[in-house]
Amino acid sequence: MTLRYAFLVSVMMGGLCVVGNASATGKQDIKAFDELVASMPEAASPIHRYETWFPSDEAPGTVIVKASEKRLYLVLGDSRALKYGIGVAREGFEWSAQLKVSMKRQWPDWTPPDEMIKRQPDLPRHMAGGPDNPLGARALYLGATLYRIHGSNEPETIGTAVSSGCIRMANDDIIDLYDRVPVGAKVLIEP
Repeated sequence: MTLRYAFLVSVMMGGLCVVGNASATGKQDIKAFDELVASMPEAASPIHRYETWFPSDEAPGTVIVKASEKRLYLVLGDSRALKYGIGVAREGFEWSAQLKVSMKRQWPDWTPPDEMIKRQPDLPRHMAGGPDNPLGARALYLGATLYRIHGSNEPETIGTAVSSGCIRMANDDIIDLYDRVPVGAKVLIEP
């Protein structure tokens, strides 16, 4: 029995029910899901985050997405940034903007927009937050858009262009970024 399967069985047997937004999920549930992610080395990003030289006029705490590089930079100041691998929008879904983080969620629920359901009718209409949810461990909501910087249960997509517009990160990386970036942080999405 895999660790993930054992965890899910114990969750079901223990009566844990993840419904509604993950913000309604108890802190113990979030901790258990986070421990599950940490126990799965195959869920880590294939592109490791690291501190790098990054001259910028942007204030520390600014998030800069460079879609063409498939990298996200968190400005630290003093010409330094944390550099993360990301998955970006596939051809035809690219975009750029200057936004702010409007909301943050741990193990967020996912409700695909109508446009996505029209393209992929087999998608669920709603999925509660948890290890199998496509939004992964955390989500940073971008302004009033439908787009997010979020985790992924498909770390093999990091470094590729596969999304419908959202920025994907491996769950270990989105947990790290989530803890560093407050609501109201500036986000620049560059082509």
